[in-house]
This record gives sequence, C-alpha cells and structure tokens, in this order.
Amino acid sequence: MILYLGNNIKSSTTSVTTITTLSELLKKEGFNVKIRSSLNIQFFRLLSMLWTIFKHRNQIDYVLIDTYSTRNFYYALFSSQLCRLLQLKYLPILHGGNLPKRLDNSTMLSRLIFSKSHHNITPSIYLKAEFKKRDYKTVFIPNVLEIRNYTFLERKIENPKLLYVRAFDKIYNPEMAIKVLNILLKTFPEALLCMIGPEKDSSFKSCKALVKSLQIENHVEFTGMLSKRQWHKKSEDFNIFINTTNFDNAPVSVMEAMALGLPIVSTNVGGMPYLITDKKDGLLVDKNDADEMVNAVKYLINNQGFAKQITVNARYKAEQFDWEKVKKLWFNVLG
Repeated sequence: MILYLGNNIKSSTTSVTTITTLSELLKKEGFNVKIRSSLNIQFFRLLSMLWTIFKHRNQIDYVLIDTYSTRNFYYALFSSQLCRLLQLKYLPILHGGNLPKRLDNSTMLSRLIFSKSHHNITPSIYLKAEFKKRDYKTVFIPNVLEIRNYTFLERKIENPKLLYVRAFDKIYNPEMAIKVLNILLKTFPEALLCMIGPEKDSSFKSCKALVKSLQIENHVEFTGMLSKRQWHKKSEDFNIFINTTNFDNAPVSVMEAMALGLPIVSTNVGGMPYLITDKKDGLLVDKNDADEMVNAVKYLINNQGFAKQITVNARYKAEQFDWEKVKKLWFNVLG
C-alpha cells in the first residue's frame, strides 16, 4: 500500500493539486493508494496523517509526503520522523521555488527529513540542482500531464489578450500583470487581461484596487477559481500567457499553457529557466520588470513566425510530461 500525505482539501477556492492527480493515476495503474488528509484544521490534519501512518504501519510499502517550504514543512518533518521510527520507506515530493531557502534556514530539520528518506522526488531540474548543492540526493520525476486532454490551438496575436492563471498570492506578484496591461493599453487600446485563480492573501483586494485606480475595469476580468476544463476553454479566447511570479518551481499551469499552444512570457526566477528555454519555447524577463514583459509581448506581436515556432517547441516539451512517459519513472522508485 502507498500512503500519500498532503493537503487534500477540496473547495471552490482550491486548485487540483499533485496529491489528487498523482494518486488517481497511480490507482489506475493498479496501486493501492490511501490519501491523508482533507481536514481543514491544520492540527487535526497533522494528527490524521500521523495516526494513519501508525494504524497502517504493517501494510504500508511507501509513504509519499508533499513537502513545501512553508507551514507544510512541519507536516513533512513529523511524518517523516514517525516513518523513521517505524522503519517505513518515505519519499518527500518537493514543491515550491522557495524550498532552497528553507534548507538554509532550517539546516538541522532539513537534514532529518531529506538525508534519511528512501528517495527525495523533485519535479524540477532547478530543485534537483539546489538540493545537490547542499549534498542531498534527489530523483527527478516531472509534474504530470495527460497530454490527450490538451488541444493545441494556433493563435494569431494582433491585439494582446493576456491570460494569468495563478493564485492571488504575493509571491506570484499578480499586480505586475495589471501593470503590464496598463502599459500595453497605451499602444493597444483594446488589450485585455483575464486573471484566473483563488484568493490566497490580500493580493486579490490589492489587484482590484489597482484596476479601479487605473480606471481599466473594462479591460480586466477576474474569474475566481476555475476547473481545468473551464480555464482551458477560457484560454481559447486569449493569445499570450504571462507568469509574473517572484518565486517558482515547475508550475503546472505554465506546463498546461505550453500544451495548449499559448506563447509564454515569464519572469526568470527559480525553476522557470529550467522549464522554459528563453527564445526557444518561451520568453523570460527580469523579476518585477513590467516594462521588459511589455517589450516581450510586443516582440511576439511583431514576430508572428517566431511566436508560432516557440509554441510548437513548447508543445513538444509538454509532451515529455505525459503520464505514459512519466509513469515509468514512478515505477522505478515504487517497484
């Protein structure tokens, strides 16, 4: 049996996470997978995880643990140490572009988790490199797409119609998307921006206030959280995907945009240069530089052949994340 520990809370304001996607795919391959936990209160969520480890200790073959740099880090800490006590094989699955900072700020606790694991699973070459710098071994297994569910659409880019698909969280710098649009409106008065994602902190209110202060309400749409199917359908009306984040790893939304045929302009942070090769399958710009992102958008508009080529290249790269290929890597570590 595989026990998968992570945040399995489902609501109208949460996106589908790795724990949902990966567990379902493993089940289809014949694995017996149990998930914990869907409890809202964090303390009880942790207790549920620990109790399930102890209760099923004689049936568990592997424990998968979603591991982030924030409060979830401590879920991973306590769960991994109980696994060690019970002599169970555990595999932290590494998430978040800020995780290297956690390694440096919590050296001893990180050592307890990552030096004693069966494998450390990283979905990005970026985290693999960062962990290697700190003498941790990792196994690279990328985030997964079921590529048959992604229809590649060739787009003409005459008027910029920008799509943002991330949570409203300060680390993702959503206000930059609005600043980019505001600058573009000076040249393209019919430019549009659609922002899709749940509200995580005060960033959503800040974005709404900024749109109002700039008097561009007719050019910005806030949809809230949409399902994959809904935002994929919505994306058909847009022609450029922008990723404005200050920290990142290997965001699934960017991988999905690659699969859908959206040309991508992203900040050059964390794992992004490992996912996007600048000028080959996307464009990378400096962090928090709205003017540079505007110039990148204009370049796509003025160079339609280039824009088409990078989307074709990006689709090919996205196909490497298909489950039929990625599952073989999981079989190697779970065999």
